[in-house]
Amino acid sequence: MSKAHRGKGIRKLVGRGRGVCPVCKREDVKVLYEQEAGEKKIKICKTCKAALKHGKKTIA
Repeated sequence: MSKAHRGKGIRKLVGRGRGVCPVCKREDVKVLYEQEAGEKKIKICKTCKAALKHGKKTIA
């Protein structure tokens, strides 16, 4: 069976979900994961989300 609809949700996003991660400052990565930074919600990349979860990074 084909997987023709994989990634369908991010095709509607600007730049197909890609941008600059505000935590690690990498460019052209998928920034799809919402994280609370104070009272604001920011979108970060997958590796930064995992690092925040395990306490290896903090949001400035």
